[in-house]
Amino acid sequence: MSASQIPPATAVPGDDVPTLLVKIFGKDRPGITAGLFDTLAAYSVDVVDIEQVVTRGRITLCALVTAPAPAQGATGSSEGDLRATVHSWAESLHLQAEIISGRGDNRPRGEGRSHVTVLGHPLTAESTACIAAAITSTGGNIDRIFRLAKYPVTAVEFAVSGAATDALRSVLALEAARLGVDVAVVAAGLQRRAQRLVVMDVDSTLIQDEVIELFAAHAGCEAEVAEVTAAAMRGELDFEQSLHARVALLAGLDASVVETVRKEVRLTPGARTLVRTLKRLGYQVGVVSGGFTQVTDALKEELGLDFAAANTLEVADGRFTGRVTGDIVDRAGKARLLRSFAQQAGVPLDQTVAIGDGANDLDMLNTAGLGVAFNAKPVVREAAHTAVNVPFLDTVLYLLGVTREEVEAADMHLE
Repeated sequence: MSASQIPPATAVPGDDVPTLLVKIFGKDRPGITAGLFDTLAAYSVDVVDIEQVVTRGRITLCALVTAPAPAQGATGSSEGDLRATVHSWAESLHLQAEIISGRGDNRPRGEGRSHVTVLGHPLTAESTACIAAAITSTGGNIDRIFRLAKYPVTAVEFAVSGAATDALRSVLALEAARLGVDVAVVAAGLQRRAQRLVVMDVDSTLIQDEVIELFAAHAGCEAEVAEVTAAAMRGELDFEQSLHARVALLAGLDASVVETVRKEVRLTPGARTLVRTLKRLGYQVGVVSGGFTQVTDALKEELGLDFAAANTLEVADGRFTGRVTGDIVDRAGKARLLRSFAQQAGVPLDQTVAIGDGANDLDMLNTAGLGVAFNAKPVVREAAHTAVNVPFLDTVLYLLGVTREEVEAADMHLE
């Protein structure tokens, strides 16, 4: 049946149509939902809305239905009979029932709709209260709250209407920093469920290490390289100049050390889960790095990445020359590569996600539809769309609306 063929009687009721909100509370068990609607079916009511939540074995079931027509030739009302029957049914199952008369459907949601994801480790009542109050202060209304994950962090999502996404993000970013929790705000809409491209930095994001420092440890210049790296990540040095300075310290190192360094690389906790889940969802995943292809090429193969780009250490006569070859992957280069990957993947920029931790990731984070600062330096946290400050990379999935249960179900399905 097409939309034009739907009978008028099944349309959403207007504000003048009497409706009943039927609320059921109590211990959950199989058959409650079927039992309630079987009871209501005797009165030929139409279902306007349903909401059901089960928390620690307790059910809250709400049904908004049209009020039954008065019984013809009867002294009582069908609504009164319905109320009595529902209460009797609920009592027989040791449940509580509440029935509220009204008119029409739920009030329309306000303009401007967003998903607000809150990550806590732990998530305290104080933090939740402050976030909720901040949402209200923007003129936003919380329409729904549900839990995305209970470990390794607690993640909850607020569906908010009535406030502009950018304004909501600005207010909640300040509140999140004050409370020490992570809050992400993204606009609601179909594109949140669309196929996306996710591009990550490598050093201190996909992996726990700084690759050039691993090479430097074998060259005996780790301390010197680490200091230059730290200054570059803080934005105190030009990345290209710092890269050349650090790579020059590797001159003469036997290139066979590459295999050793690849084995020393430690993936960030949750990295495999993040990539595996994104790939199962049909996303494309890539990395861009100010590090070196000698390592990123191996990561691409190991994790099944779609894209990878990095600098390349020059080798001559089996040793590093202290130079890099080709175009430098710097701050601007990462943003350029994100655009290139998006074009190749056929994904609009506003459906891309970028994840990084350093100042040289800023252009990429700001170019993407969603830029995530992962355990980042202060200057990066302040500039990114959102920040994640827990040591688990797969928490980024929650920002995309993916629940922990969905991740685990997918893993079990493939075992």
